Amino acid sequence: MAERRRIVAVGQKTYLGYGQTRAWLEAAAETGRRFGGEVDLVVFPVAPALPLAVELGTAASLAIGAQDVSAQPPGAFTGELPAALLTEIGVRYVELGHAERRFLFGEQADVIRAKTEISVAHGLLPLLCVGEGTLGDTTPVGAPDAVDQAGAQLTEVLDLLPRELAFVVAYEPVWAIGADQPAPVEHVRAVAAGLRTLLEGHPEARLIYGGTAGPGLFGAISEATDGLFLGRRAHDPAGFAAVLSEVAPAH
Repeated sequence: MAERRRIVAVGQKTYLGYGQTRAWLEAAAETGRRFGGEVDLVVFPVAPALPLAVELGTAASLAIGAQDVSAQPPGAFTGELPAALLTEIGVRYVELGHAERRFLFGEQADVIRAKTEISVAHGLLPLLCVGEGTLGDTTPVGAPDAVDQAGAQLTEVLDLLPRELAFVVAYEPVWAIGADQPAPVEHVRAVAAGLRTLLEGHPEARLIYGGTAGPGLFGAISEATDGLFLGRRAHDPAGFAAVLSEVAPAH
């Protein structure tokens, strides 16, 4: 099987407003043009900025993803974000199962399954977040338990993902989200190996690491993962560029 193409995703949560999102996209455009031929680049901005992000990202090799999607079709569902609408405006990816959605908004397996199914049906590529621990608890979880917990979250939806679909799994130890340091390299490698086993029937799937990811990390986990899922360490476009210089195969 050919080597999987590397990918770097940036989740912006709701830290950046509309004007700040525009400024970030404009500042990151040169980075996208420089590295987009070597690495897939995906940005998940705030929902109101999605049409703007699609417009600006097209010329900068930046694919755009939504941070959430409705589990319902278009209709009488006030405040929801239908998958059909995301596809219509040019969104390519959708983030599913993030720890904040699971713990702060109570999204359980049935909701994540419904969102996965409707996303795939409308041509959106899932970026499925899996990880062990409890949001707000920074106590590390051992690798065997981490494989069990993250693996269970993956298998909850795996049957909904076609074998040849190029979806992405973002492994994020919940205890490392917002921490001072990412999870230890050996931990990431061990859990990634366990998740790879579950993904053996999905040759196009890619596995990336998130959880205080930033410059200086990818070289140590490049054999175990296909890229990184960045958060606040990519708020400065220079940090985004620094990571890409490490992840791009020719650099």
